[in-house]
Amino acid sequence: MSMIESVLQEHRIFPPSAAFEAQANISGMAAYEALCTEAEGDFTGFWARLAREHLDWRQPFTKILDDSQAPFFKWFADGKLNASYNCLDRHLSTQPDKTAIVFEADDGAVTRTSYRQLYEQVCAMANGLKSLGIKKGDRVIVYMPMSVEAVVAMQACARIGAIHSVVFGGFSAKALQERIIDAGAVAVLTADEQMRGGRAIALKVAVDDAIALGNCDTLKHVVVYQRTGAQVRWTKGRDIWLHDMVQGQATTCEPEWVDAEHPLFILYTSGSTGKPKGVQHSTGGYLLQAVLTMKWTFDYKPQDVFWCTADVGWVTGHTYVCYGPLAVGATEIMFEGVPTYPDSGRFWRMIQDHKCTVFYTAPTAIRSLIKLGADLPKQYDLSSLRILGTVGEPINPEAWMWYYQTVGNSRCPVVDTWWQTETGGHLITPLPGATPLKPGSCTLPLPGIMADVVDETGTSVERGKGGILVIRKPWPSMLRTIWGDPERFLRTYFPDDFQGKLYLAGDGASRDANGYFTIMGRIDDVLNVSGHRLGTMEIESALVSNPKVAEAAVVGRPDEVTGEAVAAFVVLKQARPHGSEAHKIAAELRDWVAKEIGPIAKPKDIRFGDNLPKTRSGKIMRRLLRSIAKGEEINQDVSTLENPAILDQLKEVS
Repeated sequence: MSMIESVLQEHRIFPPSAAFEAQANISGMAAYEALCTEAEGDFTGFWARLAREHLDWRQPFTKILDDSQAPFFKWFADGKLNASYNCLDRHLSTQPDKTAIVFEADDGAVTRTSYRQLYEQVCAMANGLKSLGIKKGDRVIVYMPMSVEAVVAMQACARIGAIHSVVFGGFSAKALQERIIDAGAVAVLTADEQMRGGRAIALKVAVDDAIALGNCDTLKHVVVYQRTGAQVRWTKGRDIWLHDMVQGQATTCEPEWVDAEHPLFILYTSGSTGKPKGVQHSTGGYLLQAVLTMKWTFDYKPQDVFWCTADVGWVTGHTYVCYGPLAVGATEIMFEGVPTYPDSGRFWRMIQDHKCTVFYTAPTAIRSLIKLGADLPKQYDLSSLRILGTVGEPINPEAWMWYYQTVGNSRCPVVDTWWQTETGGHLITPLPGATPLKPGSCTLPLPGIMADVVDETGTSVERGKGGILVIRKPWPSMLRTIWGDPERFLRTYFPDDFQGKLYLAGDGASRDANGYFTIMGRIDDVLNVSGHRLGTMEIESALVSNPKVAEAAVVGRPDEVTGEAVAAFVVLKQARPHGSEAHKIAAELRDWVAKEIGPIAKPKDIRFGDNLPKTRSGKIMRRLLRSIAKGEEINQDVSTLENPAILDQLKEVS
C-alpha cells in the first residue's frame, strides 16, 4: 500500500456559505481547530468534558480512560447510565408530544409516533421481555422489518440491559442460525413478513428454518410482530405474538442502570474468514459518538427532520436511526420500502412531503437514482433540505457533484462520512459549517480522532502517497472486542505489524497537501457491495457447499452502481460448461448464494475454469483474478503459476 499513488486528482473546493457557517454548531475552521487543539492538549480531559456535557449519567464517572490492558480499552468505566433513558426519558419533561418517528410504510401509509408514545411502547415491550425471563446480559436477536417496532425492540433490550444483535432481514436462515449460535441468544424478535417494493418477504419462515438447522440450544423464545397477517408455522411454548406479549404490560419501566462498559449490542460483520465476527460495542462510549456526530456532522437543530435511509440491520441504522437521532431529541423519518417503488421518485417525494432537512444515504443509492432519472429531483420541491450526507463507501466525484447540484441545488453541504461498524460513529467527515468540501474526499478527522496514513512499518507516508489508514489513539466509541474471540480482535485490528499500537481500519487512503483524506478501497479480502461488507471466504464457502462445485474463488471488481460487484471463479465437479449450459448453472449458483447468505452476495459475474490460477505451492493468485474480473490485460509476472493456460479460460463470463 505504501507505494500506491493517489490517482484521484480533484481540485474543486466548495467552502460553506457565510449564512450556513454563522448558524452552525461548529462555526468555521477556527472553531474546529480549537476543538482539535483542546483534544491534543488534554486528550482524556477533552473526552471527559464531552461525555459529561452530552450524556445523562445515573452515577458520574471518575475514571476516564483505562488503558492498562490495551488495546482492550475502557472508557468512563465506573459511570452508570442507560442508553434508552438517554434516548427517551430525558425528553419527556421537555418535549413529550414532539414527533420522534415519522414512519412511511412500503404502501405509502404514514404513522407518527411522539416521544411519549415511543417511551410507552418501549417500556411495555421491555416489561414483556422481562416477563419471559430475559434479563441484563442476555443476548436477543432482532430479525425484523424496517419498522418502528424494530427500534422499539432495540430500545427495549437496552432498557433492561439485554444485549441486542440485529440481523438484516435479507439474510438467510443459515446466516441467522450462525449468529444465534455465536451470540448464545435466548430469544429472537421477528415478524411474520416484511414488505419491500410491493412484495411480501417471509421472516418467521427463515427463523423456523434457522432453528431447524440445529444447535440453537440457548434459544427459548421467538416473539413475532404481526406485520402482514400471513399464516405462519407455530411452535407452542416457544412462539409468542408481540401483541400478546405486551398486552396488559405497564407503560413505565425503570431502566437497568449499567456500567458504561456494559455491552449495548453485538453486530455481526463479515470477515476475511468464513465465520462472521461479532463486533461488540459499549454503552457509554458508543452513545457519546452517536450524540456528538448528530450535533457536529449533521449540525442538529431542534426543528430538523432527519432521514437516514439505512436499515437497522446495519451499523448506520443503529447509530443514525435507533440511537443518535433519539438521543438528541430529533424528529426522524423511517422508511420500510425501496427507492424505486412505486416509481423512481419515491425518495424525492418523501423529502418533499415530510419536509426533510437532513438526508443521509449511500453512494449506491445515489448512483442508482442517477441512472433511473438524473433530472427527476427537479420535479419535486426539495427546498427543505439543508444538509446532504453519504455513507457506506467512498462517493466518486461525479456522483458527488450530481448530489450537490441537482439534489441540493448547490446550497446544501455534502458530508461524506468515513466510519465503520467497528468505529461506532463517524471518524473522518466534513463539518458542514466549517470544512471546505472536496468532491470524493471525506476531508478531515473529527476533533479527538488521531487518524494517519502509514506504510507497512507504521511510519507516516508523505502527502499525496497512498498507504494504510490507521487511528493512532483510542476513542470512546471504538469496538471493545469481537464477541467470544479476543484473539481475533487483536489479530484483525491491532496486528503485530504495528506492535499492536495502531488501530488498523483495513482501508487504503491518501492525504493531500491540506491534510484531506481520500479512501482508496479495502486492503484485505472483504468486498464492499452497495455499502455492505462481505467476506470473500463466506461467498466462496457458500459456492463450494453446492454439490456441483469443487472449488471457488471470489474477488471484487468495480461496478458503477454498487461500487464493487462480486466476481466468482468456479471449478465444477463436472466438465467445464459452455453456452446455455454455463448460463443455466451460473443462474443456479447465484440463487444458491442468495439462499445461503442473502441476495446482496449474489455474484454478478461467474466464470468457469478447469482449475484456478495457483502457484506451485497451491496458493490461488487472486491478484490475477482481480485483473481478469476488471477486464485488464495481464502484464504481471506469471512465472510462478502452475497452470498459466488457465487464464484464458477464465476470461469467459457466464
